[in-house]
Amino acid sequence: MLKNEINTLLKIEYPIIQAPMAGGITTSALVAAVSNNGALGMIGAGYLSPAQLRDQIREVKQLTSKGFGVNLFVPNNFEVVEDEIEAANNLLHKFRSQLKIENGNNALPSMEKTLQAYNEQIQVIIDEKVPICSFTFGVPSIEVIAQLKQQGTILIGTATTVVEAMAIEKLRMDAVVVQGSEAGGHRGNFISRHDESLVGLMSLIPQVSDQVSIPVIAAGGIMDGRGLIASLCLGAKAVQMGTAFLTCEESGAHPVHKEAVLHAKDEDTIFTRAFSGKWARGIQNKFTIEMQAHNAEILMFPVQNTLTQSIRKASSSQNNKDFMSLWSGQSPTLAKNETVETLIQRIIKDAERRMI
Repeated sequence: MLKNEINTLLKIEYPIIQAPMAGGITTSALVAAVSNNGALGMIGAGYLSPAQLRDQIREVKQLTSKGFGVNLFVPNNFEVVEDEIEAANNLLHKFRSQLKIENGNNALPSMEKTLQAYNEQIQVIIDEKVPICSFTFGVPSIEVIAQLKQQGTILIGTATTVVEAMAIEKLRMDAVVVQGSEAGGHRGNFISRHDESLVGLMSLIPQVSDQVSIPVIAAGGIMDGRGLIASLCLGAKAVQMGTAFLTCEESGAHPVHKEAVLHAKDEDTIFTRAFSGKWARGIQNKFTIEMQAHNAEILMFPVQNTLTQSIRKASSSQNNKDFMSLWSGQSPTLAKNETVETLIQRIIKDAERRMI
């Protein structure tokens, strides 16, 4: 059961993919350690400039001869409205004051620059001959898919519903990550609305598996061999795990973030748009609680993400968990502080024991 077409497609020993967590968590050491231990390491490139992405790809290549992948955010249309920016900044001012941030104004994003950076990231993946590329927040254009397929790049989409998974297969992508509502971090919905995309993973896997022929990769709350075996029994060919790798020694997550996950209870995670403008699951803190009453003033991604950047950065540097984005899936009590090697071996031994 642990060997199927996904192992062959991705050239991996075990059907485990490390979720591509953007924002510095997927260090080169983490990605390489995952690939060196028989699973698939993924660079979360959503917030990397094209130059930073090129540097990290080359760094990972120095640390592993095994395959690895890169995940990109597909740009969504957004606009910057001055009045809205002013209202949002007025709301965020009290948080900046509490953190003693003197100049919290970062250059605002533009649609033109965002698209340009994305296209340059695609070119980096082609130039560096990255074997696997996954996408979230949407699907790449037919032209981009053709470009990457011409290079032999394996393409993976992210879906939160059956209709999104079918759209990914129709574009002739090679596999689909199905993201259950239990998953930590940002939601990958792109056709279905947020409230329509909250299908639990154990319900989502068989429904998607019945409708698509490409391999299904299960994501959301999977932390051990039990989750792996359950996903495979329901029709998935592999699992993608984020929170389990986030607390590993090689992860670049802030120590305060790791501790928050390791000490969280099962009911501590919530959905919030407060940090980035996109719905995401994380551990509730002072910022998310106080922002709940101001949903109307929260701007679209990536504008809100830019406005809160100084708050998140200052909170991190001050080791203050109150204003950090503490992304986590719904199974934090199963997280452990261990090496990538120990985690992967523990999952596989547990899974093999349960198959007997």
